Amino acid sequence: MGCFVVLFALISPRLALFFILIFSDWIGQALDGWVVPVLGFFFLPWTLLAYVVMWQVHPLGVNGFDWFIVAFAFVVDIAAYARTSQARND
Repeated sequence: MGCFVVLFALISPRLALFFILIFSDWIGQALDGWVVPVLGFFFLPWTLLAYVVMWQVHPLGVNGFDWFIVAFAFVVDIAAYARTSQARND
């Protein structure tokens, strides 16, 4: 499953999240409820994907260096919004 997640993430993080949702219970294990996954899917897909994958690496939770990877994914999401906004203004 992990290789397919990487392959789909290279195409689109939302596509990877969609396939994770259909073919596994990774999102359900990492997050409770449905609000945060839905908001993450639409607004912060790289962050949600990084959190879910890091949760699978360490099932006891996201610890230590894992938070750096999640934070980096958050920066990538914000940079994508900034790049889109700058392209729209030009």
